[in-house]
Amino acid sequence: MPHRSDPTQTAHRPRLLLGLSLLFGSACSSQAAGSGVDGAAGSLATAGTSSSGGFSGSIGGPNVATAGAAGANVSQGGGGGGLSGTGGASRGPTPATATAKFPFPQNRQSANCTYPTGYRNEDVQAVYQQWKSHLVTSDGAGGFRRVKRPAEAGLEVNSTVSEGIGYGMMIAVYMNDQPLFDDLWKYSLLHSWNSTILMNWYISSGGGLGSNPSGNGAATDADEDMAWALVMADKQWGGQGSLSKSYGDYAKQLLNDIWVNEIHEGKLPKNGSSWGDWNSLNVSYFAPAYYRVFAKVTGKAEWGNEVIKCVYDTIQGNLTADNGNQSNGLVPAFSNATGGDAQVGDGQPPLKHNYQYDACRTPFRIGVDACLFNNAQAKAYVAKTSSFFAGIGAANIKDGYELNGTPKPEFPDKYMGRSAAFIGPAAVGAMHSGQYQAFLDEAWNLLKPNNLWCGGQYYDESWTMLSMLMLSGNFLDYTVEVPK
Repeated sequence: MPHRSDPTQTAHRPRLLLGLSLLFGSACSSQAAGSGVDGAAGSLATAGTSSSGGFSGSIGGPNVATAGAAGANVSQGGGGGGLSGTGGASRGPTPATATAKFPFPQNRQSANCTYPTGYRNEDVQAVYQQWKSHLVTSDGAGGFRRVKRPAEAGLEVNSTVSEGIGYGMMIAVYMNDQPLFDDLWKYSLLHSWNSTILMNWYISSGGGLGSNPSGNGAATDADEDMAWALVMADKQWGGQGSLSKSYGDYAKQLLNDIWVNEIHEGKLPKNGSSWGDWNSLNVSYFAPAYYRVFAKVTGKAEWGNEVIKCVYDTIQGNLTADNGNQSNGLVPAFSNATGGDAQVGDGQPPLKHNYQYDACRTPFRIGVDACLFNNAQAKAYVAKTSSFFAGIGAANIKDGYELNGTPKPEFPDKYMGRSAAFIGPAAVGAMHSGQYQAFLDEAWNLLKPNNLWCGGQYYDESWTMLSMLMLSGNFLDYTVEVPK
């Protein structure tokens, strides 16, 4: 769910005319020639998965390579080795223990990507301790813990959004913090939506359903992040920890709920359980690297076929001459499948259409697909954003742009106008090519003091942490890694 404060921009909207596929369904309806980013081949089908709708797959099953990139991430764990010029900085992978297969740090560098010179695990660990101290609380958490929003302008002080729980679960599994992971997931289960285990998107500081806007309904990006984290927890720790069911069983249950409630027409990730379709979507929710793993975990091939094809077709559909973003890759926050304004219900104000605090996450989500799966469409997309942001320089990235690249900063007077949510994901996107080494080094040095918070401490500190995990080779697909 968007983290911004304006209810006209963030509320789930059950009146958003669900199911109006009208003009835009064709973007993902066929494997047309030239579909996909920059005319790259259509999305890569996931081989070896069942086409049934049931969850026949096993999290512990063999790796499923994607057609056209077979074996691309088989060498992920060993790729890259050490970095030259590290100045003696310590490097993983840390050997497995009796309680964790992938203790922090791992530093498993993909052969497909470049990493900041001399990154330090000590910097990641320091930011983790700060993030945890600043944002994790047991207050109002029903006996567990949650990630709070402490002081964002216009937002309820110390409230929680499902997005933050998803971020926290991913951070916890990669930092090998099982007690925190379990507490965050149990907090999510306390606030499930309807008869599912999808989490209601906005919870007040006291633990009640948030209001103005209503917190009822689930947000797709948060639920996807939680599902990814549960899959990784199954591989990191196995079993069930302090939960009532195993991590793997919860992952498959959550993925089924996402599929039924948040995937439109079996191909398009919606904005949430209550709204979104071809006429109203959010590109920053698209996580194709996840979908490749979800296909393997569930045995549901559509995740790796139709959904991946659809998200890349839709990204391409949003890069248009009218938007002026065909070369820079700056996707709109909310849009329709052909890049126009998102449709809203009668009497409701328009949704933001510029590159802002939702859209800025896109280079991270697509960059993960480039690094972990060496996907050609992913690399074609992040080549655009990387060229744009590296041309500006990491220190000069603003917290908002018009789609044509004109700066449109949202909080220029806070923290020198620097937002980790913009700088970190831009750097992750640039990992796909060695030509951006200097940009990666600059971005790492800006991120490690953990003070790029012009967009708000909760959001920017979380994206500092997530970005540094990826930039240091610690944000991994454990389903293909082998413990050392």
